[in-house]
Amino acid sequence: MRYLTKSRFKLATGCPTKLYYIGKDEYANQDSGNTFLAALAQGGYQVGELAKYYFPGGHDVLTLGHDQALQQTNELLKQGRVVIYEAAVCFKNLFIRVDVLVKHGAHIELIEVKAKSIDLSKEEPFSNKNGTIKADWKPHLYDVAFQKWVIRSSFPEWSVSAYLMLADKTAQAPTDGLNQKFRFVQDNNRHKGVEVSASLDEEDLSVHLLRKIGVDLYCDQIYTKKDGEDDQGRSFVERINYYAEHYSNDNRIPQQLKARCRNCEFFASNEERTARLKSGFHECWKAALHWNDRDFEEPNILDLWNFRKKDAFIQEGKIKFSQIHEEDIAPQPSDDSRLTTKERQWLQIEKEQNGDKSFWLNQNAMRAEIKSWTYPLHFIDFETTMMAIPFNKGRHPYEGIAFQYSHHQVHQDGAVEHKGEYLNTEQGLFPNYEFVRRLKAELDKDEGTILRYSAHENTYLNLIYRQLQSEQDEIVDRKELGDFIKTISHSRKDSVEKWVGERDMVDLLELSKWYYYNPLTKGSNSIKHVLPATLNSSDFLKQKYAQPIYGAEDGISSHNFRNHQWIQIENGAVSDPYKQLPELFVGADKMSLMSDGDELKDGGAAMTAYAKMQFEDMSDYERKELRAALLRYCELDTLAMVMIYEAWVDWVK
Repeated sequence: MRYLTKSRFKLATGCPTKLYYIGKDEYANQDSGNTFLAALAQGGYQVGELAKYYFPGGHDVLTLGHDQALQQTNELLKQGRVVIYEAAVCFKNLFIRVDVLVKHGAHIELIEVKAKSIDLSKEEPFSNKNGTIKADWKPHLYDVAFQKWVIRSSFPEWSVSAYLMLADKTAQAPTDGLNQKFRFVQDNNRHKGVEVSASLDEEDLSVHLLRKIGVDLYCDQIYTKKDGEDDQGRSFVERINYYAEHYSNDNRIPQQLKARCRNCEFFASNEERTARLKSGFHECWKAALHWNDRDFEEPNILDLWNFRKKDAFIQEGKIKFSQIHEEDIAPQPSDDSRLTTKERQWLQIEKEQNGDKSFWLNQNAMRAEIKSWTYPLHFIDFETTMMAIPFNKGRHPYEGIAFQYSHHQVHQDGAVEHKGEYLNTEQGLFPNYEFVRRLKAELDKDEGTILRYSAHENTYLNLIYRQLQSEQDEIVDRKELGDFIKTISHSRKDSVEKWVGERDMVDLLELSKWYYYNPLTKGSNSIKHVLPATLNSSDFLKQKYAQPIYGAEDGISSHNFRNHQWIQIENGAVSDPYKQLPELFVGADKMSLMSDGDELKDGGAAMTAYAKMQFEDMSDYERKELRAALLRYCELDTLAMVMIYEAWVDWVK
């Protein structure tokens, strides 16, 4: 039996065609393993285990086999009152595992536990002003509605109430160290699970960090109104039956091409297809457009940066850049020298149409920006996370944590040095105030301009400022830390207190959007794409970093690299420096450290690695290696900013 499970149903609500690809080894799946890593980083496993303690005395249905799980569940349901964790329920070709099922006589409570937070101070967290369900909550409510429908269909003689169990952002941890009482472990067979400390006691559970919220009204709304319909007008229940029938028979459901196709997990790279892996993405687009492999070599609407009308253009047949004209984009200049969004979009299309690989730079505007800066320049990058279960008493679920920064400094004569870094690896420590102390000690020595890449750093400094103001414990340097934060940041729009610091950080991402476009980025403004594109376009950088000067005694100082050569040529182009990051754990099982990959590539990976260091038991050697990898990764982020700055300076001089 090919059961339509709740995870398969959730997949289908995003794109029904994916039901044909999922679970087939011959198709590439870029999300393979990512579900585990995401749940680890977000605390999903810990939240699921904590929820059980709010419903004590339950029975775990541990078996993975459908038949055995159903048999065990049905036996337990014969009891008049029972709590079941991971209860298995089946109706025809539908199958679900319920996080927590509570049976009272002829009534069932269905509790779906989500590693997602909610602010219960808001009157209506799930609905828009017009009464429709908010888009970001719809997948979670669909999940519950699907399970409720299966249970009601399987047990029509019983009544069913549905609940979401979510992290309450207004709740405060009653004790210190609660987070560390839910440890992630693995056995020799690599089975992973959460081990709860025997020291977990009534005080730890005295405040419910998770709240059970009734969602029956929303389930009814999904069943009976447009909130549950698909693009073809099928009702929610019709969709369930439609998906289940096609999945059972292994029939592909054709779907209209949309902008969301860009993020299809069933996309196979050229290398993967050469290795005989199938690409669901390519099969869909070939079937709908009658394309061949060469058509995919041309840039298309999915590649266009920040364009909100992709679905409309796809319907109109304006898919390849070669099919789009200037009047379709209608670029309009700004009142100042900044490149507008539409100007940038047309610039991206026009350069591709003309085969122009040269970069565009507003030299005058960029030169004026750089001349306004005060040396020495400070380039900073933060790594942050949000833990579902707080480390410390008084902390809220998913309260922001800043656990790492890197800091490069550039002097007026062009000298570069890796000035400092911070990384907290102590388990259970709330690091934010020490984080700011260390940052203050490094940046307070002069009045130099501070630079970041994106709004992330400013957002977290605002967060830590609010934490300092509301902190109940005594902080001797509370005012000094708060004043420092206000000096180097600006207040958020939703902040009651308003400020703009004298050394408010300069955002290189904004400068890149306004004054710089490199076709090699394919429209992306991510530093992970801007860096390799800039390296390939800058003769200055190629010459400077072609030598092993980084971390050399007479070269650029570094805390984590020695005699490193960043410019390496592969197939006639400079290779991506992020792909040069060393393996985490040479000659051993790297999955035991963090992931299937060999390197830390992005902030999500850093967050996952930090979570593993907090949640998992690992050897001192593993911890040392993972710490070293995190330090190298963050150092490269600020070096990347320096390199981009150096290229701009060379081009505008």
